[in-house]
Amino acid sequence: MERGLLWLPLLIAFFWLAWQGSKEYQKVEAYKIWAGQFERAKYDIYAVLGQKDNNLTWGKPTPKGIINLETFSLLDVREIHLLVDSKIVNIETPPTKGRDIELEFVIAESANSIRVPCTEIPLAVKWAEYLQGALQNLHGEQTPSSSSPQL
Repeated sequence: MERGLLWLPLLIAFFWLAWQGSKEYQKVEAYKIWAGQFERAKYDIYAVLGQKDNNLTWGKPTPKGIINLETFSLLDVREIHLLVDSKIVNIETPPTKGRDIELEFVIAESANSIRVPCTEIPLAVKWAEYLQGALQNLHGEQTPSSSSPQL
C-alpha cells in the first residue's frame, strides 16, 4: 500500500500533463483552421498573428478557437518596434534573452499603439523584419496624389 501511495502523485502528474497537452493540441488545431484564410500567419502560446494583403489580425489562442480578434491595416501604421522587457531593441542585434517580448505597431493618426506578445525573440525578429520591409514598401509606393483622402 505504501508503494501505491508513493506512485499516486506521479499518476496525478501524468494525467495533468496529458490534459494540458490535449488543450494545447486543440489550440493548435483551432489555429490551423483560422490561419487558412491568411497569406502569412504565426502561432505561439501568447498570441496568433495573420496577414492578408495590408491587413493584420491578431488574437489569443484558446482550445475553442481564437478570441479577442483585432484587425488593423499596415497603411495606418507609422512604425514597427521590437520590444524586449518594455524597451525598444535593434532588430539587427537583438538580445538573446528577455521575458516580455512584443511587436509594437505605432498607429499614425493616434497616440495609441498595438502590442502583440511573442514567446521567442528570433520569431519576433523575423516578423519585425518582414513587416518593416512591407511597411517601407507601402509608404514608398504611396505618393501624395495616390494617398487615400483623410476623412
